Amino acid sequence: MLPPFGFCSASIDAPAAWRQHQATKLRLLSYCRDAAERRLAALNAAINTLEQQIERDQQGQVS
Repeated sequence: MLPPFGFCSASIDAPAAWRQHQATKLRLLSYCRDAAERRLAALNAAINTLEQQIERDQQGQVS
């Protein structure tokens, strides 16, 4: 996924750099999940709206 930045630096020890890398990866994956959830919510709203329009149009044709 992401390269473990910080291992080249002598100012941070390896375990701390690894924790920082893991935290960065978690933030990225959380952002990706949030974006996917927004897209899914938009798709669900579009589907619901279209189903309501179809139902409304069918009821209008029955009368």
